[in-house]
Amino acid sequence: MTGDGGLITSLEEGILLVRLNRPERRNALDEALQGELLELLLRAERDREVRGVILTGSGGAFSAGGDLSRFEREWSPAEFRAQSHELTRLVTSVERLEKPVIAAINGLATGAGTQLALACDLRIASENASFLFREGMIGLIPSHGGCVRLVKLVGLARARDILLGGEDLSAKEAFRHGLVTKVVPPGELLDEARVRLHHIFRRAPQAYGLAKRLLHLSASADMESGMFAESLAQSLLVTTQDHREGVRAARERRRPVFRGE
Repeated sequence: MTGDGGLITSLEEGILLVRLNRPERRNALDEALQGELLELLLRAERDREVRGVILTGSGGAFSAGGDLSRFEREWSPAEFRAQSHELTRLVTSVERLEKPVIAAINGLATGAGTQLALACDLRIASENASFLFREGMIGLIPSHGGCVRLVKLVGLARARDILLGGEDLSAKEAFRHGLVTKVVPPGELLDEARVRLHHIFRRAPQAYGLAKRLLHLSASADMESGMFAESLAQSLLVTTQDHREGVRAARERRRPVFRGE
């Protein structure tokens, strides 16, 4: 296990465990931590030893979002947008990473911390987890795709209930609204995330990566464009060694051995 500034990481059995490590600030995302995490995700994309990622937090929080000190300085609108784009880039990098990324939500998630969790492929929540949509209490709105991502994930009616209703969500309420995949006792959180990843690893890596990107595209594409993108992806996958191995394994009634080729 290694520590790199605001992150603690370990790699075991192809699973990169990434722990946000600013517990004294509830793992708030300052500029330094944003840069570290973005660079780590970009490296993970290129690293063949990394098959999947678990993202979690240290202490009692997953992430309190953007560091509050960010809002205590004077900004021009243009300067703020430029700085905000960097945080948006971090959040969207999770969606664009063509490997499975699971959020193991160990505690509070709010602001950009919520967006980071919602951008992950799956979200496993501890019974101690909670989601706070309190941007309106400092005169702001969920950004970095916050409003759009919420509507696409749970639908407009539920998004209204969550965002306009103004109530904090417990883990069970988040599950009821469709924000999280499963709720587990705190001691089972990382084990459950690992089990999910090992189940995903049974699929061909390139097929998983392209399915992930296509699902993201399909949330905003029309039917014809979506089907065209599917056709392009399928025409690439049908030429891969993993596809041939999958067909052979199906005929031989055995589990395929995929190599990402």
